[in-house]
Amino acid sequence: MNDLSQKLKQSIRDVPDFPKPGILFKDITPVLADPKLSLQVSEAFYSHWKGKGIAIVIGIESRGFIYGLQLAQQLGVPFIPVRKAGKLPYKTVRHAYDLEYGSAEIEMHEDAIRPGDHVLIHDDLLATGGTARAAAELVAKMKGKVVGYSFLIELSSLKGREKLEDQDTEIQTLVTF
Repeated sequence: MNDLSQKLKQSIRDVPDFPKPGILFKDITPVLADPKLSLQVSEAFYSHWKGKGIAIVIGIESRGFIYGLQLAQQLGVPFIPVRKAGKLPYKTVRHAYDLEYGSAEIEMHEDAIRPGDHVLIHDDLLATGGTARAAAELVAKMKGKVVGYSFLIELSSLKGREKLEDQDTEIQTLVTF
């Protein structure tokens, strides 16, 4: 385990039974409250992805916006928010997907990606992989190419990586639980 990963494990707070009973929520607000650690996180994402031809960074609502926007700015590329259905003000492209209990829809603006754009999808957490995979489907609908995923946290027991690995893309996580 590297030094950053160890610091993150010590900082990320477990919140039992949130947002519902039986869920152990990984709270990143202590990381955000530590400016030095938060800067290390930003630098780790940037150093990994610089020079890899990323044209767009997509951030998944809402915690994916935090480091996703910073990463896009550091790379000098556009940042595109992916949000729950009904939250974006302009014309959108939408994708429905299944959750463990029920289903959800996410969307992005229809003019966010041009055909052939190389896209990095960023979120704070890789759990089951469903939301990241749904974001990749949005990119595909717009004829972009997902070239990678970046996550602050991976919950390996939920096997989300398996939903993403078949796409011949690189997956970066900073800490695994």
